[in-house]
Amino acid sequence: MNRVFALDALPTTDPAETKALVGGKAANLARMIRELRLPVPPGFVITTATCRDYLAGGWPEGLDDEIREAMGRLEAAVGRRFGDPVDPLLVSVRSGAPVSMPGMMDTILNIGLPRDATALGDPAFTASCRQRLEATFRATVGVDVPDDPWAQLREAVEAVFRSWNSDRERTYRAKERIPDDLGTAVTVQAMVFGNRGRNSATGVAFTRNPATGEPALYGDVLFDAQGEDVVAGTHATQPIAVLDERLPAVATQLREYARRLEHHFTDLCDIEFTIEDGRLWMLQVRVGKRSPQAALRIAVDMAEDAAFPLTRQEAVQRVLPILADPPRVATARSSFVRPLVTGLPASPGMASGPIMTSPEAVAAAAESGSAAILVRAETSPDDVHGMARAAGILTSRGGLASHAAVVARGWGIPAVVGAEALEVRDGEVVVGERVLRAGDVITIDGSSGEVFEGAIAGTSEVVPEARTLLAWARELGVPINEPGEDAAPPVPVAAPPVPAARQVTPDRCLHAISIKGFAQLAGLADALLAPPDEVQRVVGQLATEALVVATAGAYRLTDAGTSRAAELLAAEQSSWGLDAARAALEAFAVLDHRMKETVTAWQLRDPAAQVMNDHTDAEYDRGVLERLAALHADVLNWLEPLKSDLPRLADYGVRLGRALEQAQAGDQRFVASPRVDSYHGIWFELHEDLIRLAGRTRADEVDG
Repeated sequence: MNRVFALDALPTTDPAETKALVGGKAANLARMIRELRLPVPPGFVITTATCRDYLAGGWPEGLDDEIREAMGRLEAAVGRRFGDPVDPLLVSVRSGAPVSMPGMMDTILNIGLPRDATALGDPAFTASCRQRLEATFRATVGVDVPDDPWAQLREAVEAVFRSWNSDRERTYRAKERIPDDLGTAVTVQAMVFGNRGRNSATGVAFTRNPATGEPALYGDVLFDAQGEDVVAGTHATQPIAVLDERLPAVATQLREYARRLEHHFTDLCDIEFTIEDGRLWMLQVRVGKRSPQAALRIAVDMAEDAAFPLTRQEAVQRVLPILADPPRVATARSSFVRPLVTGLPASPGMASGPIMTSPEAVAAAAESGSAAILVRAETSPDDVHGMARAAGILTSRGGLASHAAVVARGWGIPAVVGAEALEVRDGEVVVGERVLRAGDVITIDGSSGEVFEGAIAGTSEVVPEARTLLAWARELGVPINEPGEDAAPPVPVAAPPVPAARQVTPDRCLHAISIKGFAQLAGLADALLAPPDEVQRVVGQLATEALVVATAGAYRLTDAGTSRAAELLAAEQSSWGLDAARAALEAFAVLDHRMKETVTAWQLRDPAAQVMNDHTDAEYDRGVLERLAALHADVLNWLEPLKSDLPRLADYGVRLGRALEQAQAGDQRFVASPRVDSYHGIWFELHEDLIRLAGRTRADEVDG
């Protein structure tokens, strides 16, 4: 089985197969090389299957040899040798999952650079590259850069594999409903340098404005710079239009490439590029994150443009979920209200709420029912757990392609970035002589970039593109619950009666918290099939006995509670028997494989320009739910003989059935959302329970 492929020689051209094999980044690089003939630095990619094998059992046998062979081909293409002390081939090492996760995973630049300051001929340039190598290497691998270039490469690849399971990636995947078992590919490319002088630059461009959908090249550029400086929010970028003045030939070329890419993908494209001494290189392309308003305008504009192969039917289907609750724009606000500060309008919409300067504070506020505004100097992938729960995002630094801007647009969260007059401190923000502290209320307008003190009232109306698309939907006979109509709610499914023997007890509560790890009251009530007030009474008793403790609106076990839960587990293991439990777990493994395939199908699709399932194809979703229903029937058959051995396992069948009914009734959350008692969430708990009963661990399951 080959684990390494050259970017211009991938074994398949099918978009879905390619992305599954080498991730979205490498797949799209290959499309730019083979189909569009765009200038892409040569390189090779290590497959996602290799990542999964590494995470399961360490560095795969034979991988070193394949990497050295691929590097030899790369050396021949570039004309430099990896590890050469005078004129070395330097490479970048980048992650690339099958699903786009902007800014979430790791990149290491300038791998292969020796310590000799004269290696690249220019001491100042070499020193700059060395500094970037050390910074990205330490941030990702966590150790000093080895002298041996092959050791640098090996450690960088391993670090990217491990990054798949970092906290920030897990948080992002939970928010975006991305499966945890896809793994990431690793793309290794010859370096091109945006820090070669005044005619060099690095940049990010969108083929259209991702906040409004306006059809004009949009983005940021930074001259004489390298790598992540544009998106990090730590440097003062310039608008993409400055290329027309500084490097007009490159600007013309970039616009042409953008046009070709947009027509190829039939959608907004997000492009990363580097200009090395006046030569343009394309480093990445993907279908871009955009605000709901932009998505509507892009759908209308492309459907009305004969140059695009997008029909009105396809345009409506593409944005059907947005049309069910279309975005609104502010239409009136008192002229007497003056903004506190003005930044860049990064993601449209208005939001009011208390200031919070840490993502943890925002998450805690959300748990207590108070949506806050996350205010940061700039955001990073480590902030996503707070960003996901924020009412709005405000930063003092960063451009329209910064991390905060891209993530906010993708999630439809109002955002203002680059408010330079704003100084963000720990627990407070300062504008001139005005000091606002955590908890003070502000309002941000992501359409204008204005920030106001206090809650500002205004009026709003549905964006005009939504009205156009709704009219098309009516003409085409596409069913949709339009604004103002009474939407048919999901059919409620009554919780089944709980037998008297299964009423809430302290031990059942302890067990449920042990399996969940960190449990909110509503989640416990779902798990125990009991009313929240009854669960609250029992949990209160456990807290009095110091077996559980409340943290940020949820409960976790204390050391004493953990010990008590371990005693309960040991008693069940003794009663059931490890052999019987392990046999049940082995039978479950077959079902688990089908479950992973089904949830992956629910979350991922294979249209030419997208990977995520946007749930606009009702027939497709119906087919996946039928697969889930068939799996559920087999799960109930598997559970039936186990009920007499361990009666509480029957609760999982009840919960899974309830989740399936909710999903079939139209509530998509009940397939895989972590915010409700979804089928996937319950399944994960059942799997964890079985693993413990069998005396195994998650690591054992992977190794096995």
